[in-house]
Parts: sequence; C-alpha cells; structure tokens
Amino acid sequence: MIKCGVDVVEIQRLEVIQPAIRARFIQRVFTVLELTQLGDDSEALAGVFAAKEAASKALGTGIGKVRWQDFEVIHAQTGEPELRLHGEALRVALSRGLHEWAVSITHDGGLALAFVVAQG
Repeated sequence: MIKCGVDVVEIQRLEVIQPAIRARFIQRVFTVLELTQLGDDSEALAGVFAAKEAASKALGTGIGKVRWQDFEVIHAQTGEPELRLHGEALRVALSRGLHEWAVSITHDGGLALAFVVAQG
C-alpha cells in the first residue's frame, strides 16, 4: 500500500502576520527540535509546515484527529528532511500498516511545496 500527500504554502503568509499571532502559530505547530534547526526562517518554517500538512493528508486524517506536533520534520546531517511520527499520528499510521515515510520539500517563487509518501 502506498499513500501520498502534497501541500503548498505561500511563504509571505508567515512574514506578514502580526508578531504575536506568528509566535502563537509557531509554538502550536513546531516542535522544540524543529525550531532549533529552523530558527525564525520563514522559508524553512513554511516548508516544514507544508510537509506536516502533506503528511496528514498521506495519513488520511488531516489535522484535527492528529496534532501538528505529532508530525516532526528533522533535517538529517546530509540536509535531507526526515519525517518522524509521534502520538496519535504514530498510532494511526501503525493501525493502517504505514511504516515507511519519505518527504521532499522545495522552495521557489515565494512558495514552499512538500510531498510526502507513506508505504506499508
């Protein structure tokens, strides 16, 4: 079984929101490890946000049953993104037989796009 999800985010959306709203959004969506790796880089944050959306689509739940922080996108030493599942996302994935995950993120023309594939 193979499942996939894709999402695109306009990077500027993260740059034009009020600082207080941006701070709450970042705290709600990203894990401590992600923020350590990404810092406050809007392009990088948009890419990881898109990857989390794409992962929730590949899982078949969307966001709601699972939380944003149930998906964690870590950049390996090679720079390649790696998707880790936690909490409810991990439970759902295992119940659906999805054990392998791949993620690709790209940025161009003011957009961040992510594509996620899950395989069981």
